[in-house]
Amino acid sequence: MSDTIVNRAADNLAESDHFDSRTTGVIAGAIDVGMGAVRQAVKQGCNASEEFMNETAHRLQRHIALTVAMTFAASVAAGAFLGWIIQ
Repeated sequence: MSDTIVNRAADNLAESDHFDSRTTGVIAGAIDVGMGAVRQAVKQGCNASEEFMNETAHRLQRHIALTVAMTFAASVAAGAFLGWIIQ
């Protein structure tokens, strides 16, 4: 009788070990898929920000008078606001 209990315990232990290794494999696969998605999202974000910076620089060079006028207006507005706050 104790021999069958020991055999059952050994079978249960082997089965749970097999289940654990399958679960570990599934979790590792899911992590790999998630990391791939994150890498792709970061790469797309970097490309988008680089494209935005290039487009902005090109637009500023193309409309230099508007850029200078807007910078002057923003400076005057900031100065007026700070002068108003200080008084």
